[in-house]
Amino acid sequence: MDLNFSPEEQAFQAEVKAFLAEHLPKEIADRVGRGEEPTREDMDRWHAILNDKGWLGGSWPKDFGGQAWGPIEQHIFEEECAKANAPRIVPFGLKMLGPVLMKFGSPEQQAEYLPRILDGRDWWCQGYSEPGAGSDLASLKTRAERDGDHYIVNGQKTWTTLGQYANRIFCLVRTKFDGKPQEGISFLLIDLDTPGIEMRPIRLIEGGYEVNEVFFTDVKVPVENLVGEENMGWTIAKFLLGHERTNIAGTGFSVQALAQVKALARQVKRRGKPLIENPLFAARLASVEAELEAVKITNLRMLSKAAAGGRLGAEPSMLKIKGTVIRQELNDLARRALGPAAAPFPSEDLDNLAIAPQGHAHNAGNYFNNRKISIYGGSNEIQRNILAKGMMQG
Repeated sequence: MDLNFSPEEQAFQAEVKAFLAEHLPKEIADRVGRGEEPTREDMDRWHAILNDKGWLGGSWPKDFGGQAWGPIEQHIFEEECAKANAPRIVPFGLKMLGPVLMKFGSPEQQAEYLPRILDGRDWWCQGYSEPGAGSDLASLKTRAERDGDHYIVNGQKTWTTLGQYANRIFCLVRTKFDGKPQEGISFLLIDLDTPGIEMRPIRLIEGGYEVNEVFFTDVKVPVENLVGEENMGWTIAKFLLGHERTNIAGTGFSVQALAQVKALARQVKRRGKPLIENPLFAARLASVEAELEAVKITNLRMLSKAAAGGRLGAEPSMLKIKGTVIRQELNDLARRALGPAAAPFPSEDLDNLAIAPQGHAHNAGNYFNNRKISIYGGSNEIQRNILAKGMMQG
């Protein structure tokens, strides 16, 4: 299997690099490079720039406003964006709901919602997890009971990422209350302005606010907002999670983080020598770099297989596990390199306050925030179960 990019793919890579150099706003790239969270305005602005180019929904079919990129072009685009410190494209509408509507949605739903995802009129969030129903989604309890031409929704969702910016949410709800749990789930599109919805922020350990809990009390949702057939939501959920787990691997972000850790280790000194010359630190850095190279090759193998029309098996789970572990290890190495300067909150003892080098003040926050990436999208423990089951059946 030839894992080198073809001449056409190399030309596309050069085009993406040139576009980023010319059109990615410097102030946004600088914020992302410092480890700061991009603002709502940053994300909207970047989405609009990409949409003007026709690249926001690059992997979407041309009939729906995309470029029909294959998996390799999508990989090149995402990796170059990460290297350039571009904000990550908000995935909920573009990478999750969009493909779902293209495969399972009605023509009316496709015509209504897909253009609004691209032009920014709709910002979607995901309503999957609940208290007591995270990785085990089949145990969800949010109810949607049919009442004429509406469903009446009652329940709670949690860990709703960027829900504070959203105007719509796609939800898994229970529409059948007996039999196998997986057979009673449906997929609903809900306007967050509907009466009976309350969104409450959840403060994270590093002080950030990016997740929420959402409460539904007698919320009326039109029946035409059901995607696919009633009680087939589990099939849709599995389709969507396959997309999410591959994206979570984030090899481009790990490549960027590795370069930042190396630069930091050359800058920080221990006992008069650059940290990168410390044998123990250098050994950990070399180990994670070798694992990252292995993940990159595995990712390219998966992309090549997908481009050839092959069926993916355990690869998304493998990439999700290793990709998230590598990103967390790189966060930990950066935190260790900074030492006391990595403290997430300023010390009250200003005389002894350690100041992080320029551009690294947010490393501790990133470390704490990224503890979650091995949990969401199906925890790594669940992914190991999937791999073990696949091996035994194989």
